[in-house]
Amino acid sequence: MTAELLFWFSLAFVVYPYAGYPALLFLLSKLFRRPIQRASIEPPVSLLIPAYNEEKVIEAKIRNALALDYPPDKLEIVVASDGSTDATNDIAARFTNSGRVRLLAFSPNRGKTAVLNDAVGRLQGEIVVFTDAASMLEPDAVRRLVACFADPRVGAVSGLYRVRNAAGAQLGAQEDFYWQYETFLKRMESDLDSILGAHGALYAIRKELYPYPEPSIINDDYVIPVRIVGRGYRVCYEPEAIAWEEAHEMRGFSRRIRIMAGNFQQLRELLALLWPPRPLPLFFFLSHKVARLAVPFALLVLLLSNAFLLSQVFYQAALIAQAAFYLAVLTGGVLPKAPRLLRLPYYFVMVNAAALPGIYYALRGRRNMAWKRR
Repeated sequence: MTAELLFWFSLAFVVYPYAGYPALLFLLSKLFRRPIQRASIEPPVSLLIPAYNEEKVIEAKIRNALALDYPPDKLEIVVASDGSTDATNDIAARFTNSGRVRLLAFSPNRGKTAVLNDAVGRLQGEIVVFTDAASMLEPDAVRRLVACFADPRVGAVSGLYRVRNAAGAQLGAQEDFYWQYETFLKRMESDLDSILGAHGALYAIRKELYPYPEPSIINDDYVIPVRIVGRGYRVCYEPEAIAWEEAHEMRGFSRRIRIMAGNFQQLRELLALLWPPRPLPLFFFLSHKVARLAVPFALLVLLLSNAFLLSQVFYQAALIAQAAFYLAVLTGGVLPKAPRLLRLPYYFVMVNAAALPGIYYALRGRRNMAWKRR
């Protein structure tokens, strides 16, 4: 009986965050939509580009920023270099003569959040747009973000993250599929109340609401928006504001460990949603964030409990299904040119396998999680 209960509870923990929650969210979004007000406004904007050893992309990034469809006299472009040791500073400095680009060269390398904290206070815009050095923006991306701030209830806005040249990376197609799935969820969360995490590739906040998070924070693009939600504002999703990133920029298991460590670290942000109470964001947090963190452990319990239930045909079939799934995972990992259908299980397990080292780094802090060039 204990093994059977563990089997079904663990199966529920695996299924709910990836299938049950989206279905429930879809139903709620059809019944209780709360659209925000958008308008064509042009407040002063600061585009902040944190960078560490980005010599390969920083020139293209600055040129991309200069080409944005926003009044030049109302858009400052700031490169905040976190102790870069390559040619990043020299390249960025070549653009400062235009009067539209500023370089804040910090030293030594301290981590992204520390740089953001130092840079935001020196910005001139009412709206701060954060964007990664490797992410290229559509010309109207900033204008689309800013339009959402016409609604006084909005404190932050996230743009849409898209993967370019997905076929050129081993797991590019799977990464692209994952972000399309995330977009589906964020659209509905935004329509109901607020998303909690933004895309680091492109998001914006009202400068006055910047929470100055602790330098040890790993996933700043989650913590900053969720603290703004905790102050009573909405954080909305603007899928028409698009940032592109090459698929090869997202590779590496260490990247997944860093993200997972940040996810465990973010659990402390739950308190901001408890009082004053924010029921829907709290529901989103528990379902979209906390429930997913339980999945790696639920997968282990599911497999182990199943092994004690083989006297029944159903559980024999369940174990065979799990074995087939993990065989597909091994095939997808060993064979670089395995069919996409096999690489999707591998991607799913790889993401969840990062949980254990992620917990380790979250407990130890960020001292061994240096910001490294991808």
